[in-house]
Amino acid sequence: MGKALADAFAPAREVFQEVDEALSQNLSRIMWEGPQSDLLLTENAQPAIMAASLAVIAVLKKEGGLDLAKHARLVAGHSLGEYSALCAAGAFTLADTARLLKIRGQAMQSAVPVGEGGMVALIGAEIDQAEAVAQEAASGGGVCVVANDNAPGQVVISGSKDAIARAPEIAKAKGIKRALPLSVSAPFHCPLMQPAADAMAEALAKVTIRPLSVPVLANVTATETAEPETIRRLLVEQVTGRVRWRESILALKSLGVETTVECGGNKVLTGMVKRIDKDLQTITLDTPTDIETFAKVL
Repeated sequence: MGKALADAFAPAREVFQEVDEALSQNLSRIMWEGPQSDLLLTENAQPAIMAASLAVIAVLKKEGGLDLAKHARLVAGHSLGEYSALCAAGAFTLADTARLLKIRGQAMQSAVPVGEGGMVALIGAEIDQAEAVAQEAASGGGVCVVANDNAPGQVVISGSKDAIARAPEIAKAKGIKRALPLSVSAPFHCPLMQPAADAMAEALAKVTIRPLSVPVLANVTATETAEPETIRRLLVEQVTGRVRWRESILALKSLGVETTVECGGNKVLTGMVKRIDKDLQTITLDTPTDIETFAKVL
């Protein structure tokens, strides 16, 4: 994860080194050598995914002349990716972003005891169907809400163990193609994450949010903002709130965006974008070749 970038570009190596130093941890070695079980721990996965994305940005800025204020209309990221987007736009330093995501990962992991919550992807479900499933599942006791409105036909619900366990049968009865339990360590983006939201409020209160080069399209509102205190508040709300990714992508056209560029995401978000708005042009930057090609057209 990120090894090819580090081997090919000095600015990428500097990103991984700075993240390692900020965390007092050799995270890059875990990213490149494993074990995978360590990398998949939420407290490691979140800063690792961010580092891979920011390595792409660093290369483009230093070797390709990328200037977000000139080349981009706005930035956006999915869940933890919102921190990556904010760092790219200059709101957070790289070191602060790494530390915030480490805290976020630890807080989300510890908010709910293992096995007491879960998440289910509703494949083939539209948002209104998913909301109906979540409401019915919660009516029998417990918490169940829509956590990720990712794309048409892909909505994720999250909540307490008993309520989530009822969801597949309810979904089946409503004609939803498939209800897929996700292999996650906690029920993210639901009210059970309130202890993690409290931890992030405390952590974010200690960090300076600098002026952004371009606005961020916030997960919880699907609207753009560049106001530091609004960003701070929305990042706290994001921990327990819905990731409105489908709505965010649908908003791009009215904001003057014609092309999306995904940095280091292994085309996951690009796949969603294509399902949401087929008119948007998409570019994915994962490999050194991708980056070199894109840099030539900046």
